[in-house]
This record gives sequence, C-alpha cells and structure tokens, in this order.
Amino acid sequence: MLSRRRFISSTAAAVSVPMLPSFVEAKTETGFDPIPQVVKIKKQFEPGQILVLPRSFYLYYVTEPRRAVRYGVGVGRAGLEFTGSAEIARKREWPSWRPTPDMINRDPRAYAKFVDNDYIQPGGPQNPLGARALYLYQNGVDTYFRIHGTNRPETIGSAVSNGCIRLTNEHVADLYDRVPVGTIVTVL
Repeated sequence: MLSRRRFISSTAAAVSVPMLPSFVEAKTETGFDPIPQVVKIKKQFEPGQILVLPRSFYLYYVTEPRRAVRYGVGVGRAGLEFTGSAEIARKREWPSWRPTPDMINRDPRAYAKFVDNDYIQPGGPQNPLGARALYLYQNGVDTYFRIHGTNRPETIGSAVSNGCIRLTNEHVADLYDRVPVGTIVTVL
C-alpha cells in the first residue's frame, strides 16, 4: 500500500527532475518507478557499463547497444554524493560493514556501537549494506562508496545515504548476478 509519505516523496522527486537525461529516450511516465525495466537509451554506451543518475534516482545497466535495465535507487544526501567513474573491484554477498571514521564523526550518536572500538557488523538482514555489495575503486584504491542493498527499502527514490548508491535487496541481487568484477560505473 502506498503511504502518504511515499506518495509525497515520489511526487516531489518526479517534479524536481524537469527532464529525462539526454541519453534516455523520453517516455510518457507518471513519475518515479523503482521496479527494474528495460529501457531504450539514445547514445551508444558499451554493454556492461553502469550509469547512475542521482537526481532522477535511477541506475542503468547497459545490456546491449541502445538498451539498458533501469533500477530505482537511493543516493547520497547533498555534499556526500559520489560522482565520476569507478570500477567494481570486489563483490560480496551479505557483506559485513563498519561506518567510515567520517560517518562516525558526523553522527556519533547514530553510530554509537562503533565509537572507540573495532566492531564490524556482520552480514545479515540488519546490516545497512543489505544482501549484496559492489565495491567501487578508482585507480586500484577503494573509494569507500558502494552500490549495495538496504535494510531500509523505503529510502529508494531519495537522497539520504552517506554517499552510497542503494537498491532494494531483491534488485541488488539481480544486478549483482549480471555484473562482473571490472564493470565500469559512471555517476553523473
């Protein structure tokens, strides 16, 4: 059932994006739709590449020339978002997680169980990285940004993360199975 909060946030997201990106062919859409679907893309991107458009809350996995699977995503809040290109250098099912020192410093109350210790949260349904994680690297160095699942699916279609790109656990499992290590990710 669609909650009032979800309806308002979805509507706000749809209204705040005046036009579809230039590489996506225009369709008559009624707003944000997080369900994966095959879409046409205008420009030629290499099959196997991932493109993320944070302002419209979509990730595109190019499957063949002029075609991509589009997934709804949640993205980093203002000032914390990742932009540029990276490579998926590692993949993990039910990954463990620890917030970065910057995350702990920004919100020590939210990350209290991680303050002044080396605790690492094991993988599982309560882990913020969800069911799968794709680790983004630049020039062989971990960026600490991820494409991952989430234990908060209601955040898909919003900018609330510490910079990572999140999908529902079901959708990230589908993407995880499609993309190999070495996949190039471009976030515009």
